[in-house]
Amino acid sequence: MKTEAVSVGSLDQLLSDGRLLGKVGSVPIVVFWDDDRAWAIEDRCPHLGFPLHRGTVENGLVTCHWHHARFDLESGCTLDPWADDARGFTVEIVDGEVVVRPAGDVETIDTLERRLREGLEDAITLVIAKSVLGLDAAGVPADRLVAKGLEFGTDNRWEGWGSGLTVLVAMANLLPHLDPADRPRALIHGLRFVANDVAGNPPRFELSPLTNSVAPVDRLAGWYRRFIDTRSADAAERSLATIVASGDLDAAHDAMFAAATDHVFIDDGHTLDFTNKAFEALEHVGEAEAQRVLGSLVAQTAGASRSEELSSWRHPHDLAALAADVAEKIPQLWDEAEARRGSFDGVGDLAHKFLVDDAGAVVDAVTDAISAGATGEQLGRAVALAAGLRITRFHVQNEHADWNTVHHGFTTANGLHAALTRQTTPELLRGVVHSALRVYQDRFLNIPAARLPDTTESLAALDECFEAQGEVDRAGAIVYHHVVNGGDVGAVIRRLGRALLDEDAGFHWYQTVEAGVSQALAWPDGCEEQALLLAGLTRFLAAHTPTRRETPKIIAIAARLRRGDVLYESEGEAG
Repeated sequence: MKTEAVSVGSLDQLLSDGRLLGKVGSVPIVVFWDDDRAWAIEDRCPHLGFPLHRGTVENGLVTCHWHHARFDLESGCTLDPWADDARGFTVEIVDGEVVVRPAGDVETIDTLERRLREGLEDAITLVIAKSVLGLDAAGVPADRLVAKGLEFGTDNRWEGWGSGLTVLVAMANLLPHLDPADRPRALIHGLRFVANDVAGNPPRFELSPLTNSVAPVDRLAGWYRRFIDTRSADAAERSLATIVASGDLDAAHDAMFAAATDHVFIDDGHTLDFTNKAFEALEHVGEAEAQRVLGSLVAQTAGASRSEELSSWRHPHDLAALAADVAEKIPQLWDEAEARRGSFDGVGDLAHKFLVDDAGAVVDAVTDAISAGATGEQLGRAVALAAGLRITRFHVQNEHADWNTVHHGFTTANGLHAALTRQTTPELLRGVVHSALRVYQDRFLNIPAARLPDTTESLAALDECFEAQGEVDRAGAIVYHHVVNGGDVGAVIRRLGRALLDEDAGFHWYQTVEAGVSQALAWPDGCEEQALLLAGLTRFLAAHTPTRRETPKIIAIAARLRRGDVLYESEGEAG
């Protein structure tokens, strides 16, 4: 703030009234007389904008009457961190006039980053929102804020990687596809989720690599998989740390995804999705953070539940045994098809083969596609499309909680597709079998299959669908109609992103929206597959809206406070 000094009244007025009101630039200020001197502070509680001149001054503090936050008159800083700091001002008496000037620049990048850290530590959404909006306005790159969130989340959650960091990376991935005004909001949502995920947890301490290790990387990878299998998390982390320290992140990638597919659909798919999100995080913050980021996954991977231990994978059909039989064949099939790799042209048809009511036919479709020359990316995209169609066809007569059932299959398949696109190995191809069988398991949630109604409504009508419950099929039909008729796909994605950020979204929402956008963009614009994927994503959002919308309200308050808007008015007074 570089505003010049401002006279706000006479000393006589101040002594008579006990306070003076004025503005320094666009900031309302109040001057109090207390303890035989003048004090100047922003006349606006930074919590929700209540005018501080209506508070109580005592012993160098002003107390806001709205929520009883207390502020130091000298600095403006609060004694109640949930309220955030107000701005303090310098006040002088010059020739009988009360002159106020800024005490300094209160919005340096260092100050804003400190406040962001404090907001994360105390899990205060308002403080996080103000800090992010300030840093964004200062031109700080989004990936720098993502890095701050990753550092905080990996250092301060004993269990390591969890839902918070997954949401943060999902939002970082979505940023290029959102309206510019929604990008800071997406970061606030992600950072808020990290803070809430970390709250109440003890810190995590990284294990160091083996000192002067000369063990070959393939041996270390074998150790890692063995220790994950026996749930020896510390031994697995040191093995992984040594791989990472060698600089061979491709080997780390292969080992981690092999461990995630050594057992069937572990932790209902979360482990594979988390592992993929960690590697995507490195695309935002750089490989120098690999040790911190990848090491944070080990405890979750070692402790994850294994679906072969569940009755749903053993009865009435032993799907786990079927998956194991196919897994033994994959390495040879993959090698034999090397000369044909890339000649496969039937991803959409393959996806529909995964939707049949015959587990044997589902796994045969996988092996046949491998033999026909399908690439890892094509196999991953096919199973992700099939999983996405389970959402598109999800009938609203099902229990509402079952949206999460089809969601898990889809977001896991999306993570698998991304991993296969980076690097395809026979071990990772087992994940295609696991995901295809999960799609098979979810078949009853499409009986009867939902049908998108005919519509000629424009995309503008979509807003109504997020304002009332029960507009699931209508919302999906609007988007499907828009896409297949050559409408702007980017406009759909921006609108769906805004719908997500306008709600008190849950963990699965963020996963599903990011996965839906990623998979839709993997297909040509306007094609049937893309239209169905986006229609399914829209149906998912419409099924969960509206909420109380407290989080977006807090973000809006933070933005208005930054702009100097009036949030509180009474009898002509504003503050």
